[in-house]
Amino acid sequence: MGEKKIYILFTATGSWLTKLIQLYTRKTYNHVSLSFDEQLNETYSFGRKKAHNPFIGGFVREKIAEGLFKKATCEVYSYTISETEYNQMKQKVQYFEAMKDLYRYNFIGLFAIIFNYDLKRKNAFFCSQFVATILNEKKHVIDKSPNLCTPQDLMDVEQLQLVYQGPLNAYPYQDINEETLETLLELRPWNPILYNSHDFINSPYV
Repeated sequence: MGEKKIYILFTATGSWLTKLIQLYTRKTYNHVSLSFDEQLNETYSFGRKKAHNPFIGGFVREKIAEGLFKKATCEVYSYTISETEYNQMKQKVQYFEAMKDLYRYNFIGLFAIIFNYDLKRKNAFFCSQFVATILNEKKHVIDKSPNLCTPQDLMDVEQLQLVYQGPLNAYPYQDINEETLETLLELRPWNPILYNSHDFINSPYV
């Protein structure tokens, strides 16, 4: 069996919930997601299901060029695992996705962390709890209960390799389609000026 890589995405979206969590953690990044490809096309976590309603949350497949991620800052790390571990993690995520209507966001669990209380709730996860649960398919990755795991605990996992740090909309490995390109050009203040060929044909200077 060969080796495979998974990718762990840490983000700061600037949402009020992120800022509230930051008051306790004193850390920059308070949302974490798991991806199975370098382009971050297959990126999963627990978060809001509707961009403008933080109270409706659960298992989500995230798109890094949409919603709150448009203006997010991030750090992306790769983690090398065996092909068997990769397949086990992916199968577990696929189970979450197939049963996503049963899962909800674990708001209560966030407060339990403050009191260091290992709260076990059925079918309820917050982002770092979910990622820790998936990573536990590889033994001895995290030395604490996923119910108490914070994004910083995941960032401290040994053998993580930094892939990228900066604005998420500038992530260099993402797939650029026409819609994504338009979004990037709108967001970046250093946008180039794009011309059509007929602009030059009709120019009196050509």
